[in-house]
Amino acid sequence: MANTEDKAPSKENTSSWKDSIYNPRTGELMGRTASSWALILLFYLVFYCFLAGMFALTMWVLLFTLDDYVPKYRDRVPYPGLVIRPNSLDISFNKSDPLKYAQYVQHLEKFLERYNDSAQEKNENCISGEFYLQDGPISMVRRACPFRRALLSFCSGLSDTNYGYQEGKPCVILKMNRIIGLKPDGEPYINCTVKKDHPIQMYYSPNNGQIDKMFFPYYGKKAHENYLQPLVAVKLLITKEDYNKELTVECRIDGSNLRNNDERDKFLGRVTFRVKVVE
Repeated sequence: MANTEDKAPSKENTSSWKDSIYNPRTGELMGRTASSWALILLFYLVFYCFLAGMFALTMWVLLFTLDDYVPKYRDRVPYPGLVIRPNSLDISFNKSDPLKYAQYVQHLEKFLERYNDSAQEKNENCISGEFYLQDGPISMVRRACPFRRALLSFCSGLSDTNYGYQEGKPCVILKMNRIIGLKPDGEPYINCTVKKDHPIQMYYSPNNGQIDKMFFPYYGKKAHENYLQPLVAVKLLITKEDYNKELTVECRIDGSNLRNNDERDKFLGRVTFRVKVVE
């Protein structure tokens, strides 16, 4: 009798568990009939189709208000940032081992390919020291002034394919970010300093780090398709007494109204990087 009483509840629990999945008496699957499942699936289908339609409509309205040539809002980026190539803020290498500085040399060479004479043939000569203003409709294709890599002198990679790294006097190349319509006042130029007790000599090119006004203004990626930013190369003439030391170098855009002292943005008009040469 005890065994029979113990088995009966077990059969009831098994039957109840199976009925919760599918009840053959009522035809319910997981507590819902077929018609109930059909209605709830139809509801979610309509609901998500409505959400997808609203999202597509919102995106269409947003894209319809955008201009392909000029951003709608430009007041948040009024001044350019300053970036360096090779693309590293920590340049450390052994000048006696080509493998240690190969990545920097390769990056500079690849970056400067766009400034080869063959790539600049489609651009036209401009008047140095004057803004290259090109009036006309927004959709008009603008012409660009050429910037040939030969202007970078010892840092052009033409006479020295190792960009000074093999002699422990590395080259870095600086450029400003593109800002549509920017026309800087004054005569902008790049000035670099080393944070140490005694200064390190530097060689700037072209024109002692001057940025020519003829490369301004920039009219946007679509209208100014062939535009390339002007570059400034800085060759760090590091001596043996500074080998094995981490040197902090700060470069700024000086000589104009472009901001370079905003404490909230360390890359606005300036850039700081570290260089360490090992012998």
